[in-house]
Amino acid sequence: MLIIEIIKYVFLGLLQGVTEPIPVSSSGHLVMAQEFLGLHTDGLTFEIVVNTASLIAVLILFRKDIITLIVDTLKYIKGDRTESIKKNFQLAMYLVIATIPAGVLGIIFKDIIGDTKSVIMVGIMLIVTGIALWFIKNKRGQKLEKDLSLKDAIIVGLFQAVALIPGLSRSGATIVGALGVGMNQKTAFKFSFLLYIPVSLGTALLGIKDIVETPPDTSLMISYVFAFIASLVASYFSLKWLQGIMERGQLGIFSKYCFIVGPLAIILALIFL
Repeated sequence: MLIIEIIKYVFLGLLQGVTEPIPVSSSGHLVMAQEFLGLHTDGLTFEIVVNTASLIAVLILFRKDIITLIVDTLKYIKGDRTESIKKNFQLAMYLVIATIPAGVLGIIFKDIIGDTKSVIMVGIMLIVTGIALWFIKNKRGQKLEKDLSLKDAIIVGLFQAVALIPGLSRSGATIVGALGVGMNQKTAFKFSFLLYIPVSLGTALLGIKDIVETPPDTSLMISYVFAFIASLVASYFSLKWLQGIMERGQLGIFSKYCFIVGPLAIILALIFL
């Protein structure tokens, strides 16, 4: 039975890892797996574990950018006004500002968001994601990091806040928002996932309270470890895959995927659930 349990959690970890970076909603796919395949998990602990694994994958991929932003921000605070340092400080502040809408709304509506997940909602939001990606798939912006404005940061931040709706992809929303304000593919990818870091950290910190109040079953610890590793590895390679897809301007493939899976999820939910 332990082997079966481990396989189940590894599958869910892989599913989370593959779908977290790409614009198809990882939480939506976990909901569908749990409902259609009966792969249920206890409480929020599992989601926190696999989301943390995805966060670490993002930190690994963007480690040089993160270190540069931190170092240059500290230099700016100490009085260094070199142009490159000023621009990196500005980017760091834009990321902070863009985090605020999702952070505030996430805290206010935490319980509602957690209780309103359903396969039909996931299906509808996948279709919405597909439509948004379809309209933006051929967008070729020119803005680099140095060209970003406060307005751009606020708009992308609002798009991320909209992604709090269950089943709506966070990366999909922020990438659509970033491309919509004119960022080029590389800048949109980088801004979207640097923006993911504070939100994911906040989610993990808020989840600690739930873990303390409802401790996880200790018999599941081994399964959680395997799920964590699976999610970490899958997230890293999925990020690299998405990076290549965006550089080639092929976001349309995710739009098609959403148009197939979204209606299918709704139909199956109406028939079997």
